Amino acid sequence: MHNKFNKLSWAVAIAAATFAGQAHAGGYQVNEQSVSGQGYGHAGRSSNVNDATIVFGNPAGMLFLDRAQVTAGGTYLNVSSDIDNAEATRSSVLTGGMAQPVDGTAEGDMVPGKFIPFAFYAQPVTDKLAFGFGVYAPFGSETDYEDGFIGRNLGNYTQLTVMSAQPTVSYRFNDQWSVGAGITYNRVDGELHRQVPTIVPGPATAEADARVEGDDDGWGYNLGVLFQPAPETTLGLTYRSKVDYTLTGDFQATVGGMVQSESDASLDLTTPENINFSITQQMSDKFKMMFGASWTRWERFDEIRVVDPNDPSGDPITLEEQDYSNAWAFAAGGEYQLNPQWALRAGVTIDNTPTSDEFRSARIPSDDRRIFSLGAGWTPTENLTLDFAYSYLTERSTTVSQERVDSGPGGDVTSTYSADYKNEAHAFGAQLTYRF
Repeated sequence: MHNKFNKLSWAVAIAAATFAGQAHAGGYQVNEQSVSGQGYGHAGRSSNVNDATIVFGNPAGMLFLDRAQVTAGGTYLNVSSDIDNAEATRSSVLTGGMAQPVDGTAEGDMVPGKFIPFAFYAQPVTDKLAFGFGVYAPFGSETDYEDGFIGRNLGNYTQLTVMSAQPTVSYRFNDQWSVGAGITYNRVDGELHRQVPTIVPGPATAEADARVEGDDDGWGYNLGVLFQPAPETTLGLTYRSKVDYTLTGDFQATVGGMVQSESDASLDLTTPENINFSITQQMSDKFKMMFGASWTRWERFDEIRVVDPNDPSGDPITLEEQDYSNAWAFAAGGEYQLNPQWALRAGVTIDNTPTSDEFRSARIPSDDRRIFSLGAGWTPTENLTLDFAYSYLTERSTTVSQERVDSGPGGDVTSTYSADYKNEAHAFGAQLTYRF
């Protein structure tokens, strides 16, 4: 497939990072909106009410809190990646169409450590009405390869951050049923770099340093239902809507410090719906178990279509097939109340990737994952709780195999990159809840 480097290669990368980041697998998903939930692998995300983080987990659950409270905290992610068998080639008229190896390194560990914060407030107003508000990061991604990365022609830096603000209300019909709804305002910012090969005057191939920053905002909504058929059993169901974006940004490519190209470009992007169901079962006075399942409608992401907003023809600059599949995630966990001050937690999560081997990229080189979590909650006074959690994430070994054709005035240059990746991550979380 042909991509003009002076157009929208950045937007393609933003789309890949966005979708992979939000998926419950297939990228470094930001799943850190609750440290108390992290302790049991987020198994009871929609059904287990511990603190104000239920504003995100299930807005209907706010009425199960006994009083107003604020919860704030964050998780530090430390991701490591091992890259083996990395190879890259380039071919053009200068090589007679023959693929020539590209020099470079593949050190791995290209994901910087990242702290992901959140804050929530929940306020029961009456026995039947409550409101809340949350600020959090629903998804994001960052990969920063070393200078001289062997796959730099396909992408060497990707940074995407989405922050959301969510006002929420909930209503309780009776002792068994409650519902909730929230509106989300979402802001996306992205920055991407790629070393684009191009034929320059004379028998040589140069690399243009292509950089871009793009942003947009979009609105969505969350719906939740909580059902308690018996005091010891709670079922939760949440729906998170799609969010529509039109990413716009400024592109600049330089060769030897000289600007070679600048342009505007845009990409329509829709993040898909997500449904989460979970059940919390009180097994005894001290022990409860949680089970959860989550489904994301990734089938709507089948292609990336990029256009120049200044081109009245509307012809796509880039049209790339993605072929995502709907993905499921499953979790199981438990919590043991050791004494009035301490609660101990553990959980395991299975995340299945929506991506395929054919379209996996160096920007988001991830696959199916397994997550093992431990956590604890300490309540020294009735108004204050401190929660801590640790998670270990391991992904199935995966292979990246990419090809891209860049068109320029001197002719086409075909770049390839292939490598084997093994990713793992450690997540350390802490949060504070204060009740008024």
